[in-house]
Amino acid sequence: MPLPTSPVIRRARLGAELRQLRRRAALTLEQVCERLGWASTSKLSRIELGQSRPDLADVLDLLDVYQVSATQRDALIVIARDAATSRGWWKSLGEMGERQRTYAELEAGAAGIVEYQPAVVPGLLQTPAYARLRIAAGQLIDRGVDVEADLRARAARHAVLRRADPPRYTALVTEVACEPAGDPVEIWREQLRHLLDLAALPHVTIRLLPTGAGRGPAPLTPFSCYSFPDPADPRTVMLEALTADVRLTTAADVDRYEQMTGCLLEAALSQDETTRVLAGRLDG
Repeated sequence: MPLPTSPVIRRARLGAELRQLRRRAALTLEQVCERLGWASTSKLSRIELGQSRPDLADVLDLLDVYQVSATQRDALIVIARDAATSRGWWKSLGEMGERQRTYAELEAGAAGIVEYQPAVVPGLLQTPAYARLRIAAGQLIDRGVDVEADLRARAARHAVLRRADPPRYTALVTEVACEPAGDPVEIWREQLRHLLDLAALPHVTIRLLPTGAGRGPAPLTPFSCYSFPDPADPRTVMLEALTADVRLTTAADVDRYEQMTGCLLEAALSQDETTRVLAGRLDG
């Protein structure tokens, strides 16, 4: 069952709202924790930073301390419940490491996703066989990679594009990412067919970036931009690095990546042109 909201984003929004309420009340972290009998400020700090799944009772206690009005209180309780998320939903995702779980949460509640990949086919568009090659390659630098668990997690994430109310998804993929690069021919042909099948869906757009296109060099780092049904939930950018990912939510940061996305869209082939190129490679 799809989520109406993204838990990781609701946690970020709840934390920002609570931090604003505390500052409006002219209270320090220490003063609030003293009033509530909390042992240290780390618990409140993690809630305000959106780093922990909040307990509703703790949120209610905080709202009492900040003397929040009934209307605002009701709205924040809804956000807190979204941020907590039932553990039953986690079971529906299967095994997931922390990195994949963050992406799954963002994808599950997103209204729109734009993904840029300079080197490989984006994860949401990968076939199981192609994904296995990519995940297995990760074992060269991290022996702890569990290929089968990662594949199951990836399969759970793929469902977001096939659900009843999917997000609008746009993939910006470089020409290099759409070349076999030594992959077995049958795996690559299956991947091309899968891209063409997904591109036929009304909510999926795949745009190819020709080598050397655009007014400047394409970014070297993959990134994804997320927007959400509730406009008050912060737009988010995820930067994919080797060992960790960076989440950006400030308006200034997100605006810069959306501007970059606009430049890439201008440089990319149209959806129809991309389909013709991919179909030509498959026929060839």
